[in-house]
Amino acid sequence: MAVFEGVIYNARLLDDGAPDRLTLTVDAVLRPGDADEGPLLMPVPELIVLIGKPAADRLLPKYRAEGRIISHQGVAHLSFPFWEPG
Repeated sequence: MAVFEGVIYNARLLDDGAPDRLTLTVDAVLRPGDADEGPLLMPVPELIVLIGKPAADRLLPKYRAEGRIISHQGVAHLSFPFWEPG
């Protein structure tokens, strides 16, 4: 997995049996500035690829209602607000 300026790139799904309970595990080198300014962000198109369109169609309205879909550089992202370095 790669993270640059808070945005997740090259993510993979560890447990495809529970798309409703996404747990983000980041195994990446985080350099100063990569994740210092708040939540990690996953582009929504990447999320759709990871969990599949049927699950995304069901979950995205829930994430929007929770305020977890945000716009970053004009692209919708899912925010992972609770994380801590391991």
